[in-house]
Amino acid sequence: MAKSMKINPKKFHRDQIKFHIALTFLSIFMALPIIFIFNHAFKPFTELFAYPPRFFVQAPTLENFRLLANFSAESGMPLSRYVFNSLYVTILVILLTLFISSLAAFALSKLEFKGKDTFNKINTLALMFVPVAVAIPRFFIVVNLGIFNTYWAHIIPLLAMPIGIFLLKQFMDQIPNELLEAAKIDGAGNMRLYWSIMLPLVKPALVTVAILTFQASWSNIESSAIFMDKESIRTLPFYMETLVSQSGNIVAGAGLAAVAGLVMFVPNLILFIILQNKVMNSMAHTGIK
Repeated sequence: MAKSMKINPKKFHRDQIKFHIALTFLSIFMALPIIFIFNHAFKPFTELFAYPPRFFVQAPTLENFRLLANFSAESGMPLSRYVFNSLYVTILVILLTLFISSLAAFALSKLEFKGKDTFNKINTLALMFVPVAVAIPRFFIVVNLGIFNTYWAHIIPLLAMPIGIFLLKQFMDQIPNELLEAAKIDGAGNMRLYWSIMLPLVKPALVTVAILTFQASWSNIESSAIFMDKESIRTLPFYMETLVSQSGNIVAGAGLAAVAGLVMFVPNLILFIILQNKVMNSMAHTGIK
């Protein structure tokens, strides 16, 4: 009998070489935008406006970062205030979104109640709507709630995250109901099942939702532009987005825009690198029965 071959052997096999070569070229291609963002931020003015544009920086400089520091110092609001606002809002949004999404996913996955299928369909339908499509309804809700010009105007509109509920529900659907039934026999209630059994088993999905929530909150400009009149509670993305127009200098604005792109991108990159294994596990198991 011929020895059976594993599709994914634990040790390296020469049949895997072609896959490694293809994945190496694909990885290089996908890394090009990241390499460009880092190179672009360190380009001097002559290279920023060079034609044809240069992909790699020839004479790296910190001049663009110095311009950002000087511009922030001369403005009425220090850069540290925008950073604090973004961190404060992002942390609260992540914590509250994880709690609300996981609790909703648990109810939709493991509990039985009237209208369950309807709520599932509504959540799935909500995946179709982009933030721009609901900007006007959000504005009226924020005004009527009385949270205009408050931190809650940054936070509350981002707490409804259909993709988070969808991912967590799909993950929870894979957990055997017999496990919960055994816990119920031992006297566990719904909140005990949720906190002690479900949450530990769906950690990869929670990490994925946390990353998606971080990206949505960290890069959110809508709340500062629409729901805020006070500069002191606006966030870093809004400040970075308006750097070029505020500088009034096309040459300096190009350097500021390059640094702004890097500043906004690096936290996302660091977070994904740290948590990438959990993300891959979540993507591999979501939807698999």
